[in-house]
Amino acid sequence: MTTDRVQDLIARMTPEEKWGQLQIIFRPHRADAEDLVRRGLGSVFWPRSAAQTNALQRVAVEQTRLGIPVLVGLDVIHGQRTIGPVPLAQAASFDPELVRALAASAAAEARSGGVTWTFSPMLDVSRDPRWGRVVEGFGEDVHLTAVMGTAMVRGYQGEDLAGAGAIAATAKHFVAYGQPEGGRDYNTVDLSPHRLRNVHLEPFWAAVAAGAASIMAAFNTVSGVPMHAHRGLLTGVLKEEWDFDGIVVGDADGVRNLLPHGVAEDLADAVGLAFGAGLDVEMGGAPWDLDDAARARVDTARLDDAVTRVLMLKERLGLFDRPYVDEAAEITAPTPASRALARRAAARSAVLLKNDGTLPLHAPRRVLLTGPFADSTDHLGAWTQSFGAAAGTIADAMRDRLPHADVRVMSGVDVLDDDAEGIPAVLAAARGCDVVVVCVGEPSSLSGEAASRSDLRLPGRQADLIRAVAGCGIPFVVVLENGRPLVVADWIDDAPAVLEAWHGGTEAARAIVDVLVGDAEPAGRLPMSFPRSAGQVPIHYAHENTGRPATTGGTLTTDVVDIGVQGPANVAEKFTSKYLDLELGPQFAFGHGGGYATFARSAPAVSEGCVRLEELEAGRSVTVTIDVTNTSERSGDDVIQVYVEDVVASIAPPVRRLVAFDRRTLAPGETTTFGMDIGFEQLGFWRTDAAAAAFVVEPGLFRLHVGSTLTTAVPVELRVE
Repeated sequence: MTTDRVQDLIARMTPEEKWGQLQIIFRPHRADAEDLVRRGLGSVFWPRSAAQTNALQRVAVEQTRLGIPVLVGLDVIHGQRTIGPVPLAQAASFDPELVRALAASAAAEARSGGVTWTFSPMLDVSRDPRWGRVVEGFGEDVHLTAVMGTAMVRGYQGEDLAGAGAIAATAKHFVAYGQPEGGRDYNTVDLSPHRLRNVHLEPFWAAVAAGAASIMAAFNTVSGVPMHAHRGLLTGVLKEEWDFDGIVVGDADGVRNLLPHGVAEDLADAVGLAFGAGLDVEMGGAPWDLDDAARARVDTARLDDAVTRVLMLKERLGLFDRPYVDEAAEITAPTPASRALARRAAARSAVLLKNDGTLPLHAPRRVLLTGPFADSTDHLGAWTQSFGAAAGTIADAMRDRLPHADVRVMSGVDVLDDDAEGIPAVLAAARGCDVVVVCVGEPSSLSGEAASRSDLRLPGRQADLIRAVAGCGIPFVVVLENGRPLVVADWIDDAPAVLEAWHGGTEAARAIVDVLVGDAEPAGRLPMSFPRSAGQVPIHYAHENTGRPATTGGTLTTDVVDIGVQGPANVAEKFTSKYLDLELGPQFAFGHGGGYATFARSAPAVSEGCVRLEELEAGRSVTVTIDVTNTSERSGDDVIQVYVEDVVASIAPPVRRLVAFDRRTLAPGETTTFGMDIGFEQLGFWRTDAAAAAFVVEPGLFRLHVGSTLTTAVPVELRVE
């Protein structure tokens, strides 16, 4: 639906002016940006101040024939001035309200400077940690990605896009960009319609339902067709099936990339393919480089539809009525409130991978901080703007928190260097300390776009440092800062306590110390499985069981848990789906994590054990409940997860699917009942074997696995008749 103002503009615009609205230029110089806007450019990717953005808007509004304001885009991924944890870390919080609050804080900072459009959240379901962009998404699970992604959309966009603190969100990358062959960025994607529907499209459908203002086309092909030219998905699914009325924006030079993809003869051909497929805005220079004859390959109706979508977003953002921002109100630095939120988020995102009781630290008098991240400020992670607030060091945060302790710092090794000459000095210093905190990981530069890795182990000699410290006999803790799951098999058994802290942002150092000393509870859960070896990848919990699943003692198992079904007697254990040289399953499974508080949990129950299919189709649901009691002397968080197992289906189902979760804080001795509704959406799946895909629930037996982690979840049965 369009407004009278937009209809009037469309009627008055020349073809040249229309094409100008379908272009976003990437990081032009100020003079170039103003000249392009005078020529009719509709959008600019431009990280500047409020004053400079206002100056650009004045050119658009006061020096062009129609006075159409520009969209100002920027990659506001996990913060603008105040940098929060990377999105993968945010997913580990299992706290969608926290994700919403972080996005709202980032949007307020960005909009105060004139930014109106962000290219986030990333909703690519990512099951290959070699791919560097896993840091930018929410991990391997469909449901977790959908929930966290919609929370981020709502945080960016608020209740009203015209609000002072709202910016337009972009769900990206449509679609299946998170499954590149070999984990190599921009690489080919080839997958079945079944996998496409049941895994990769689902989070985007959730974002569209949540009102996401735009969708970004992916760089990859899907079954041989580059996404920037994929009419079946950009138009057929997104615009026609889902009724998406926002903008489909290209990724940087994605239209031009159709040439090396080998599907376009020249730039004119590429533009015709892309806009004919359903693209609305190109990020790059393609349409500006074409003459009228080349542009004429896109018919008038398609051109007007794209322009209408762009102008309607400007209308929704309130730019026609209020194109300028209050320069005096620009947020140019983190506030106490934004810092407190970022600190809390970094702590809630931390995952306690293992702990023998060494954590939390109990008022140590002599502490040695070692490893390349002990005295480093590299905590922000990938995708941060140059004007984001710098982070402090763990060493400084530890000294502030423990003013009476002797806190020593000695890096021992460099994060990327193969030199281990500093390790002997570390060992000498460790022998005079109560505890050693080994701060290791991968630098921010090793994750993000174009940052794929074939080797997932700690870079440099960091593992040697951990093993050397382990040989001292001094209690020690390993703190991991990284943007992807790592292979830790070569040292994990030597470490008594390991805290996964991710890249936590501006307040990461303080948050890490909060967790180490017990001021905050490390109750996050892994959003991606940690493989034992890069050779296992991809490894994820929601896999199919195969016809010959690996066996333990004659019992069929998934990669993570015993499902209690007897295996075929005539199949020898050797002839099952496993590696001869590696244990079954990941090092740490999706959903894994601990905490300092302890809990007792009842057996789960469902409100009724049988429900009729027609009742589910009409919207009825059952409630699964579990009672949880905090049995410790400190407050703590428990995260209850509900997984569905479809015991027999018309297709081979995944062994488990996360369908619900909840995180709550319980006081010492407190008991609470977690209750989550399970209905048609949670029990169903997409069937793709007919002419048209359909979402169905099939009658039969379901097991709902309920617990604090995937591997400890307890089943309760539900039958659909």
